[in-house]
Amino acid sequence: MDEEVLGKWNPWWVYGKVPESQLGKPRPELAGEIGRLIDAKEVIAVSGVRRSGKSTLLYQVVARLISEGVQPKNILYFNFDENIGTAGSNALEEAYREFLRLNNPKGRAYVFFDEIQNVKGWERWMKATYDLKGAGIKFFITGSNSALLSSDLATLLTGRLLQVRVFPLSFAEFLSFNGVQPAAPALQKDEIMHYLSKYLEWGGFPEVVLGADELVNRQRLKEYFDSILFRDIVASRKIRETAKLVELAQYALANVATAFSYSSIARAIGLNMNSVKEYLGFLEQAYLVFQVNYFSYSLKETLGMQKPKKMYAVDCGMRNVIASRFSQDAGRLAENAVLVELKRRGSEAYFWRGRREVDFVVREGRKLTAINVTYSDTIREREVEGLREFAAKHKGAELVLITKGVEKKESGIAFVPLWKWLLQ
Repeated sequence: MDEEVLGKWNPWWVYGKVPESQLGKPRPELAGEIGRLIDAKEVIAVSGVRRSGKSTLLYQVVARLISEGVQPKNILYFNFDENIGTAGSNALEEAYREFLRLNNPKGRAYVFFDEIQNVKGWERWMKATYDLKGAGIKFFITGSNSALLSSDLATLLTGRLLQVRVFPLSFAEFLSFNGVQPAAPALQKDEIMHYLSKYLEWGGFPEVVLGADELVNRQRLKEYFDSILFRDIVASRKIRETAKLVELAQYALANVATAFSYSSIARAIGLNMNSVKEYLGFLEQAYLVFQVNYFSYSLKETLGMQKPKKMYAVDCGMRNVIASRFSQDAGRLAENAVLVELKRRGSEAYFWRGRREVDFVVREGRKLTAINVTYSDTIREREVEGLREFAAKHKGAELVLITKGVEKKESGIAFVPLWKWLLQ
């Protein structure tokens, strides 16, 4: 790896700053989360779906370091979302050694390796370098697959890694990207509701939110979908039944917020049940979908293959483009937005079913919160009955019914408009 290649990725070595074109719009909450970890010795692992803004976040961290007095030549950035990443861990060593040869950094070095999962054997190289250099080097890595934080990595880098997860824009970030600051939400309700409708239709991928041309945005979302499938799954997993994987992904996005079993999908797609389970696992690892398990205090019952599950998409906009649906699915899209927001907040959500259903059960220690979502101001009795039935079986559970605009507290149930809940 020569100076020209590294120079391409590190323009601050020459100009002393990160080009404005690479900084994007600020995401203060994410920036604050990663900023608190800069001085920690551990590797910072930033994971999330492709095109959600991970690389931009790294550039923003680089700019912050330079503004705080770190010498630009002490900072190395390299993106392995290129064919060079398939060469093996020697690609890491080559980049790092050339960086040392060219810049001979004094003091702490900051190394940013983007999409590192494309490099075979990266875990062992990083462990060895981390253990050798200690506080003299700070690593930031990103990946588009949750397997980045499992298997070999879990063993090799135990105690050496801190995680930051990046999702497409939250609704609060979506408003900010559109120049809306909800300083007085009650007075801005009509404006906020307008943007909530756009959020449910187009989702939160940053480039899509900033793009003005709907035809271009549709094409972007299709390209994102294809990249996730073919670059993050097919290429790395060597999938042979590619057409079936695509069909399964399309089926999953078309049926968000719908209960399913592996056997029902196997019949619908024409795959055997074990392949369905394996392929859905790959889709989930690539952050394309999330599977929500049935709530039970019994782990065996929760994870049982025959127990129903529910599926959600990482982004409503991608889901709408791939499934060619929107208006008739407003309720399911609202439910999808709630699940992704729960994930963003670090909550583990389940669903529950008795005579009626509860969309989400969130468990935090001994506290249970039961949530139903109805994107309507005409509240169907079954939504309330499901919460009451759950509360009768789980004493002390907090009950929340997310609505389109209704806000009140009645019979122990908090009715909260979706926009307000998303902005909490």
